[in-house]
Amino acid sequence: MKKAVHFGAGNIGRGFIGLLLSLSDYEVVFIDVDDDVISKLNQKNSYQVLEVGGREEKEYQVDHVRGVNAKEEENIAAEIKDADLVTAAVGPANLEYIAPAIAQGIKKRFAADNLDYLNIIACENAVQASTKLQEYVYEKLDEAEQEQANDYIGFPDSAVDRIVPPQETEGLTVKVEPFKEWIVDETQFKGEIPEIEGMDLTDNLLAFVERKIFTLNTGHAATAYLGYYKGYQYIHEAIKDEEIYQTVKDALLESGRTLIKEYGFAEKTHQQYIDKILKRFKNPALQDSVSRVGRDPIRKLGPEDRLVKPALRALKMNIFPIGLRKCIAAGLLFAPEGDDEAQEIQTMIKKDGVEKALEEVTEIEANSLLGKDIIRTYNKLKDSNSLGDKIIS
Repeated sequence: MKKAVHFGAGNIGRGFIGLLLSLSDYEVVFIDVDDDVISKLNQKNSYQVLEVGGREEKEYQVDHVRGVNAKEEENIAAEIKDADLVTAAVGPANLEYIAPAIAQGIKKRFAADNLDYLNIIACENAVQASTKLQEYVYEKLDEAEQEQANDYIGFPDSAVDRIVPPQETEGLTVKVEPFKEWIVDETQFKGEIPEIEGMDLTDNLLAFVERKIFTLNTGHAATAYLGYYKGYQYIHEAIKDEEIYQTVKDALLESGRTLIKEYGFAEKTHQQYIDKILKRFKNPALQDSVSRVGRDPIRKLGPEDRLVKPALRALKMNIFPIGLRKCIAAGLLFAPEGDDEAQEIQTMIKKDGVEKALEEVTEIEANSLLGKDIIRTYNKLKDSNSLGDKIIS
């Protein structure tokens, strides 16, 4: 049996990548900081994944799994020494923290004259996450080791898509939606490309990464911010609101027009992709809260992220982002308790005004055409209970 070392034993790690690796006859060694999860993995050596919200619920048994605490760098390196694959789902901000153990594992491989090819795939919600991980790892290797790694260690970038909401299940069991997508850049592998069930290959990954981020992530955040504004608790409730549905769809169509122009997607195919995304949001079995999906709005309203970047790109293509600007405005009103970034935005607004907050968070100039329209929309939303065009067009 082949061995994969996977960083991140959370719900996405177990419910998505870990499942696909297991289905492809890999033993999966999970690395995580959660002592309880690691202990349970080592006690049971298995867990269940439930696909919910489809025509019928499916249950998968994931066997041949175990865990290593993320603090045990030497033990992790020993696992990587003879691993066939390394994957990660730890969040883009945490990639630098797993790099030292990966570097030590590479050193151990070379010291043992293990010249089998090894591919390391960061399965993150970010552009070129594996490439970024490679930079962090190379900082821990000397020049000779880097040259050797260039020959034998691949860092293929990937795009991943599966909604895994907060769990109400006991133990290690994970509930996930039926839809899943894992696309990897076939040009960046070293050696033979592994055959993994559910992993698709492309030579134009950036197009698929941006399609996912600026459709799924754009729509998810938009639904969360508009849903919070109208008092909904869950995403599936919010998207059933006709006003919210239409605003989110308008935003996705605007973003979609830019993706079609930028990457040459077929218009009909992309429209079907948008419709599929909106249908996924309606899955009541996921019980995904608007506060969770919208959390960390400083990041999600950033200039390179899911709402602002497609809005700015649309402007450059002479498309005025009416739907997107409504969603950005609603994001500035997002203020659930316990969300530090949301509260920080509200503090900015109270202290210096919404104009300053808009510039600080999104880098959109308040006096620009788009900036003025977002502020006008924000003020209309703040003073009304409607998203309708008669109120904020």
